[in-house]
Amino acid sequence: MTKLLLSVHVLAAILAIGPIAVAASLFPRYARQSAPGGENRGNAEIHGNGGSDGNGGSDGNTDGRDAGADGRAAGIAAFLHRVCRGYAVVGVVVPVFGIATAVQLDVLTDAWLIVSLVLTAIAAGILALAILPQQERLLELPADTADEGSGSTSVEAGPAAARLSALTGVFNLLWAIVVVLMIVRPGSTTGA
Repeated sequence: MTKLLLSVHVLAAILAIGPIAVAASLFPRYARQSAPGGENRGNAEIHGNGGSDGNGGSDGNTDGRDAGADGRAAGIAAFLHRVCRGYAVVGVVVPVFGIATAVQLDVLTDAWLIVSLVLTAIAAGILALAILPQQERLLELPADTADEGSGSTSVEAGPAAARLSALTGVFNLLWAIVVVLMIVRPGSTTGA
């Protein structure tokens, strides 16, 4: 039974937490690109299409950006957010099966496991309370400010995306530490 629980725990960690880590890491880039005035410079030249209107791919934009690329970036950002949100729900399986495995191995009170559980709770809190809400705000930002014509969207999106990148880095670092603790198990008497 222990091997089954451990297998489900490890597979769930790989298949649920891995996609969140990748999608959350990529999200800020596409959120910045999708904001009006964002960092999507020269996309038409990179892809070599030169734009359909013959003016360097700006399709009427005064900032020289390809409007189609902005839409693709916004679509990719929305998709990455859905991946993070969906896999976060599935990710609940990871600590559930981890705790069940720990009970079977009689290591529930070991220091390495307690530290891992605390770090997992912190990572889950960062995801649920900071990363996902910030992603939602960035997805709504272009729609909120584009109507006003203020041009401040890219100014707001840049720092918000940078903060989100930092939070995502902390989230990923916490999971990396948990993985190392699970493998090394310092002080464990059950063997490595």
